[in-house]
Amino acid sequence: MSITALTTTELAAIIAFVVIVVAGIATLLFFRKRRTERLRSKFGGPEYARAVKEDGNRRHAEAGLEQRTERVESFHVRPLAPGDRARFVDSWRKIQARFVDGPAGAVAEADQLLGDVMSTRGYPVSAFDQRAADISVDHPLVLENYRTAHEIALRQTKGQASTEDLRQAMIHYRTLFEELVSERETAHMKAAS
Repeated sequence: MSITALTTTELAAIIAFVVIVVAGIATLLFFRKRRTERLRSKFGGPEYARAVKEDGNRRHAEAGLEQRTERVESFHVRPLAPGDRARFVDSWRKIQARFVDGPAGAVAEADQLLGDVMSTRGYPVSAFDQRAADISVDHPLVLENYRTAHEIALRQTKGQASTEDLRQAMIHYRTLFEELVSERETAHMKAAS
């Protein structure tokens, strides 16, 4: 069949089909790009890149990030009550004061305190990787601090962290601690209101 043998109606149908297919592909690409931009904005560039690198497939990594969001949205994450906030802030000050005489113990206590704060806020306290994934949904900007501090704490248990490393870990832990005890509500808690 030659193109010259086609009727005007057949030619119009073929052109319409091609236009519909091209429009469908363009729409699909547009929504994929928007999804990527939304997830990169929500989780931050470093966490988004980390998820894609670990998964090896952008679509699967993005699906995993969306599953994280759904998981955390199912929690009953809440701001701290004033009494809990005061208790945690007091505990943090004591841990920081103990750092001078026992940096390794202070880092371990800081890690434990963060777990207690997360638990009180409504995050399940499970294995570190799951905790980090859960925290990434509401606190993506401080997540890398948490990962770095935890890595230093693990090195410390093997005797491979210097006092300066432990000091850095405390600084990183403090960043997440301050974020978790702040008055500010997380975005999904506001949406639930």
